[in-house]
Amino acid sequence: MDQHTFQFTYEMYPSIDALAEADANLLRLAIQNTKNAYAPYSHFQVGAMALMANGKMVSGTNQENASYPIGICAERVLLSAASSLYPEVAIESIAISYHNAKGKSDRPITPCGICRQSLVEYEARFKHPIRLILAGEEGRVMVIPKADRLLPFGFSAEDMK
Repeated sequence: MDQHTFQFTYEMYPSIDALAEADANLLRLAIQNTKNAYAPYSHFQVGAMALMANGKMVSGTNQENASYPIGICAERVLLSAASSLYPEVAIESIAISYHNAKGKSDRPITPCGICRQSLVEYEARFKHPIRLILAGEEGRVMVIPKADRLLPFGFSAEDMK
């Protein structure tokens, strides 16, 4: 038997004020964008904002539905919009925040499994890392240098060869 270890490094900041200006601005836009989410069932509004390699910005919010399996997360809304608006342009960074109407919004949260897989696919498509800036409306901020760090054994096109 061989034993293997997977580790990665990420940055943790005490607040949005400790971020570089560009990252703080992107995160502020994501926080503002939570107001555009459609979350009448969970009351958990997620906003995402991407900085594209061409300097443009693209946003996404979660969109719930009474038929629960057909809702879509903010990250996948954002990836779909980015791919539709700028099909040949990589994403540099994505800031993700949330407003929890039933509780606190004071710590970073990470994308769900489906979104992690979608982010890994987008990185592979463009052969370009996507930095993730994760935070609530206040509190600590987590910066992950590559989205694929969240899904170390993701399914890829290589698995279908």
